[in-house]
Amino acid sequence: MAFLDVGQGDAIFIETPNGTQVLLDGGPNKKVLRELSQVMSFYDRSIDMIITSHPDADHIGGIPEVLNRFEIKNILIPGVGSDTDVYSEMINVAQKKDVELLYARQGRIFLDEENGVYLDILFPDRDVADFDKNMASVVAELVYGDATFLFTGDSPQSIENYLITKNSTALNVDVLKLGHHGSKTSTGEDFLGYVSPDYAVISAGEGNSYGHPNQEVLSLLEQFDIEYLETSKEGTIFFESDGGEPVLK
Repeated sequence: MAFLDVGQGDAIFIETPNGTQVLLDGGPNKKVLRELSQVMSFYDRSIDMIITSHPDADHIGGIPEVLNRFEIKNILIPGVGSDTDVYSEMINVAQKKDVELLYARQGRIFLDEENGVYLDILFPDRDVADFDKNMASVVAELVYGDATFLFTGDSPQSIENYLITKNSTALNVDVLKLGHHGSKTSTGEDFLGYVSPDYAVISAGEGNSYGHPNQEVLSLLEQFDIEYLETSKEGTIFFESDGGEPVLK
């Protein structure tokens, strides 16, 4: 698991024991290619699945370049559209290269069935075509034995609270990718209490104009005694697991 240092955006690379590879979001630009070259073999030109949490440019800006450089089997999208050039380019390149576009919906996706590695899509659980883009974010939990990771895109607190009411016990994980780059619009106190991670990862650019991560959020993490790591300070952040609790590398 590598939380890639792509500046002000999200990009997460996952590789399972059998070699299945997933890229969750692609950062704001082609910097993601450089970061992928640090975690993939130089001769490896394929990625099994891309998941876009939602169509904001800081999450999909690098996806068209990834599609051009790698063989991709399919892309999971939340189903909310965008009128931006980068979103249109992503869809056009995917169609040109016969990459299957699939809607992410609540349910289980086995990434590595032999080793029991799977993603539980927690949200969307419905058609989100008319949703605000952040509210439509894909929320997914990765499970491998005792290792659990939660990815929340830019989901706001309203979606966090909805997930608590739906299945609060499923939220308790080892590692949380903090919502919306540490913005105060995400990571509510109740949600953080249910998730109760050992680590929180904040993917944001150094000195960004949005003030991410927000100090109130950092104070909340400290209140819950949660160790937090920032890509802007640490660079790419790595975790490994053999089915036991994730180890920070």
